[in-house]
Amino acid sequence: MAPKHHPTPLSGGDRKALGKELGKARAMTTILAEQSTAARAKGEALIEQADRLLSESWNERMWANGEPIDPSPAIDQAINGGYPWLEIQCSRCKTRRDVDLSVLPHAPTTFVHDLAGRLRCNKCAKAGRRPVATLLQLVRRPRPAVSET
Repeated sequence: MAPKHHPTPLSGGDRKALGKELGKARAMTTILAEQSTAARAKGEALIEQADRLLSESWNERMWANGEPIDPSPAIDQAINGGYPWLEIQCSRCKTRRDVDLSVLPHAPTTFVHDLAGRLRCNKCAKAGRRPVATLLQLVRRPRPAVSET
């Protein structure tokens, strides 16, 4: 966008006044931009905290009730809140594993409880069965892999 043109006044006093006003306006743009950046950073920190609290609340309700609770955080809310992994358990063989929410082929606005019927056990799938997985909780990092000996 082209800069706005201000016609130069003929008198010297008016030129000085216009110069001062333009200087003030340019200084205010910098100040307002800095305030906007600070407010945005504060808002993003509050949203991140709200997403973390929502994920922790859902984990507590899951622990207390033991079933996928509606409403749950959306995938993007869980990831933003610091809980990018979902711990699941096969309903047949009771094998636990962690699912990375960021690589799931679902929209980020999909709720975590909606994944209950879509996640399957890989171990049982190799045996020709497709039992659904039980959602356990959202976790911050995956559990260390247990070697099968």
